[in-house]
Amino acid sequence: MKLTLKQMHYFDALARALHFGRAAAAVNITQPAMSAQIMDMEARLGRKLVERRHGRVVLTEAGQRILPHIRRILRDVQSLEEMLSQDRGLLVGSLRIGMIPTIAPYLLPHLIPHLQAHYPKLELKVREAITDTLVGELLDGGLDAIVAAEPINEPDLHAEHIFRDRFYIASATSGSDVLHSPLTEDQVALDRLMLLDEGHCLRDQALAVCAKGTERRLVNFGATSMTTLLQMVSNGMGLTLLPEIAIPSETASLRGLTITPFAAPAPHRDVALFWRKSSKRLPDFGALAQSIKAVADGILAQAEAA
Repeated sequence: MKLTLKQMHYFDALARALHFGRAAAAVNITQPAMSAQIMDMEARLGRKLVERRHGRVVLTEAGQRILPHIRRILRDVQSLEEMLSQDRGLLVGSLRIGMIPTIAPYLLPHLIPHLQAHYPKLELKVREAITDTLVGELLDGGLDAIVAAEPINEPDLHAEHIFRDRFYIASATSGSDVLHSPLTEDQVALDRLMLLDEGHCLRDQALAVCAKGTERRLVNFGATSMTTLLQMVSNGMGLTLLPEIAIPSETASLRGLTITPFAAPAPHRDVALFWRKSSKRLPDFGALAQSIKAVADGILAQAEAA
């Protein structure tokens, strides 16, 4: 009985996605190839590892038992690769980073060309998801580092501060909301404030900014992206909290928005690069943090000039 590292990698991806199609896409193979590899694993082990139920995958008892062992092996192999990669120079080879949805669409279009220009041997793989999902995958070894808002209270993770992202209020230019600039936090009409869906850290940050008036009803559309919220705002359906890093992109693509700053000290979020303290790639993460900071500083300068 011999399992290959590739099969272990595929089984780990399937255990995360619990869906053959999504797992196959995550590891860049076809769904039939994924199914064939899992079936071969089951044949070699002599037991079923997964079951299909109503369109989703469920791990069997045997699958649940071997998963921690497989992940431990993959982490050990990854640690070995990290140690050896340092001999090849900075940011060479594969690097898997995660990024939260209220940062990724604004940072990545600038960060990826920057990294390609400065580190041409880097093979970057990016995952966008909410903070809790990214933290879980980082701790499990599925990601090498994540970009998210502080704080993340995990003792096994190191946080490297990258930039401070100030908040603004977005309203419709032609709407009924007349906001005085600069705005104080207690002037925000909470019954007009629209929030992202549960699980997004920006939702929690919006509630913290406007905590003084929490007795009033908030507008919750269950939106999962800033662009969706801003489309609603531009049509006069309410207000929303807008991070500074989003201003250049969103105001360029969407008409009818008024962006109002808060009075000093403006509410903000601190964004950091997180990685496992046990990782051997500290020089790589230092270089990555510097690159992200340089790119973010450029975007924030555009936002301030807008």
